Amino acid sequence: MRPGRQLAVLGLIFVVLYLLVFFANGASGSFRDRLHPKLGLDLIGGTRVTLEATQAGGKPPQAQQMEEARRIIEQRVNGLGVSEAEVVTEGNRNIVISLPGENKNLDQIGNAAELRFRKVLKAGDGSGASAEVAPGATASPSEGASPSGSAEPSASPSTAASDTAVQESPSAGAEATPSSGGQGGGALAETPTPTPAASGSPSAAPSATPSDSAGEPAADTGAVQAKVGAEAWAAASALQGPADVSSDPTLAEKLKPFGELTGDEVAVLPPDMQFNVPTITCKQLDARPPASISGPDQQVVSCEAGSVKYLLDKAKVLGTDVSGASAQLDQTSRWVVSLKFKGDGQTKWTNLTREAFNNEGQACDATALGQDQHCRVAVVLDNVVISAPEIQGVLTGDSQITGSFTNQTANELASQLRYGALPVTFTQQEAQSVTATLGASYLRAGLLAAGIGMLLVAIYAFFYYRLLGTVIFLSLLLSGLLVFGALVVLGRGIGFTLTLAGIAGFIVSLGVAADSFVIYFERLKDEIREGRSPRSAVPRAWARARRTIISANAITVMAAVVLYIVSVGTVKGFAFALGLATVLDLVIVFLFRHPIMTMFARTRAFLSPRVSGLGRVLHQDESESTRNPRVKEA
Repeated sequence: MRPGRQLAVLGLIFVVLYLLVFFANGASGSFRDRLHPKLGLDLIGGTRVTLEATQAGGKPPQAQQMEEARRIIEQRVNGLGVSEAEVVTEGNRNIVISLPGENKNLDQIGNAAELRFRKVLKAGDGSGASAEVAPGATASPSEGASPSGSAEPSASPSTAASDTAVQESPSAGAEATPSSGGQGGGALAETPTPTPAASGSPSAAPSATPSDSAGEPAADTGAVQAKVGAEAWAAASALQGPADVSSDPTLAEKLKPFGELTGDEVAVLPPDMQFNVPTITCKQLDARPPASISGPDQQVVSCEAGSVKYLLDKAKVLGTDVSGASAQLDQTSRWVVSLKFKGDGQTKWTNLTREAFNNEGQACDATALGQDQHCRVAVVLDNVVISAPEIQGVLTGDSQITGSFTNQTANELASQLRYGALPVTFTQQEAQSVTATLGASYLRAGLLAAGIGMLLVAIYAFFYYRLLGTVIFLSLLLSGLLVFGALVVLGRGIGFTLTLAGIAGFIVSLGVAADSFVIYFERLKDEIREGRSPRSAVPRAWARARRTIISANAITVMAAVVLYIVSVGTVKGFAFALGLATVLDLVIVFLFRHPIMTMFARTRAFLSPRVSGLGRVLHQDESESTRNPRVKEA
């Protein structure tokens, strides 16, 4: 055996690991700052958000629905990385999400993430500018439908297929440029602009939309009618299209009370009234409560970019027709969300694009058509329109949603769509910052206790094993450095966060490592008692102790894996830390402990009972050698 090679391999591992610590992506600041692992909520504080489930009549949801919602939310959070997020149910209607660190955006985690594909029937102004036209000025209700002028969306939607491209330019209408090849997969594309479309909803949008448990709106139709007045209600009911206040200056005054309605009150109005009344703006529509437009079998009104108002057809393709979603980089290095449809979902998507391309039944009016006179299909996530591109061909393949996405926002949207819609509607009740004062106090006390314990172990090791105690001390030191470096790298790479529970897992793993020393050294003593010399006893003791050490550590790793799978919250951190430290301890056992013992066995100090720590065993071996000159050798 050549122990120098194993020690060289261990040295190479340390060099690579700490090069990643100091110079890999994500390493910034001073060298001291780069040595900081990612700490958990209980150590550095973080954000805690409480979501409250809402049901019809104020009744609490079923326990099964709450557990399913908790599971989906946890998957969404964990989809961002192993970040020690804690998602727990509190009472019969609250879910509490805790995430370590500052500036954690949990606003989108509680969104229902219901995806709907709806054909655009009409388009109009949603900014409220058309309701303020001065008497005598010329205006057309269709002006607001154009993506230009005062109602210009801050994003210019487009749709492109891998074989059939569909694009929409920032000017009024849409412009299609089919690419070579036949019909193929489609992409619902939106050119990058500084809009909130990347997250799936604008900032004014409600934080959640239910999937199928849509409760009744908080407001009552009769109460809304009484609030706006009989004259305003009669004027709104008589509208057959978007009101042209320029031709009737008194109409704007009559419809003015609708501009004072809240989102809850606007939600109870019929879709035609929501669309036709110009004083009902996108700001009010975006503020509607969850479940306002979740029903797939009804026409709805929704907005894009907070300024363009659409009357949308029934949803003929749903989020449940999507089999998968993932964040990817397209050929232009933009982040997109790729959608894969199920078998019957693909058929529905193809039929919808065919219907929009041919404008079957002339369902789309002039305001809803693109530049090439084809219908648009709106991609609706929860209560808002992500994009409404013109369809330039019958799309028979997968699609992409593109926009002003970043890596984070694209992954958030893909996570929401991938893990499904929430079965319960949630509204955010509170968001608060959590201080780490108590956790830091516990950390100091825990580290002090661990330090005192390790000091006692070191004193006992040097007293009982002497020279062998040096092997124990160096092994534990190297194991600690290896674990610390892995913590820093994993924190940057996969978001692993160190918590108090994780520290407990590392401390327990040190006990497991110390047990392996005892197994090896006691096996060494047994070999010497059987008559072998210390030099020949070292490799034979290693061969026998190795099986026991591997078996013991394998059982610990398996226990950690099972605990990680079945546990939640901080217990996962304990299991992960225990398993990681145990695996790294095996690396130290094979690449340091055995080679260094082989090297020690070749020294004179190892043969000295006073120095080696073998003590009485060597004295006993020497006395037996005096009686029997033929010492047993391996």
